[in-house]
Amino acid sequence: MNVSLERINEDYLFEVTNSNGMTIRLDNKGKTTGEVQGVSPMELLLMGVAGCSAIDIVAILNKQKINPKVLKMEVKGHRHEDEVPALFYKIDILIYLEGDFSAEKAKRAAQLSYDKYCSVSKTLEPTSEIFHKVILNGIEV
Repeated sequence: MNVSLERINEDYLFEVTNSNGMTIRLDNKGKTTGEVQGVSPMELLLMGVAGCSAIDIVAILNKQKINPKVLKMEVKGHRHEDEVPALFYKIDILIYLEGDFSAEKAKRAAQLSYDKYCSVSKTLEPTSEIFHKVILNGIEV
């Protein structure tokens, strides 16, 4: 797995490209001048948690012949802003699923992701408590 980074302007804007040519723009969210034109590296970590888990959940459900109609997530990272480095100490995740399958299967897929499969959350686990809730068809399960 490889990525490359290139500075785009004379400020904090960078473009990161993976080996398939897909790009993401990174910027300094806390800068005091100029418009923020990308995600912060810490936001990118939270996006990684969401993406990794979403892939796991879909794969786990697909193995049971279940394909959720909707999968959305809200991820909130809590940091010690007054410390350097300002690490995440807690990450809260809301997982919204819709489809015709049981609450137990929804909960189990999410639990397997965070307990066993999601490499991103497992990487963050030593410094962050990770909590998740599953909402299936509008009801917390």
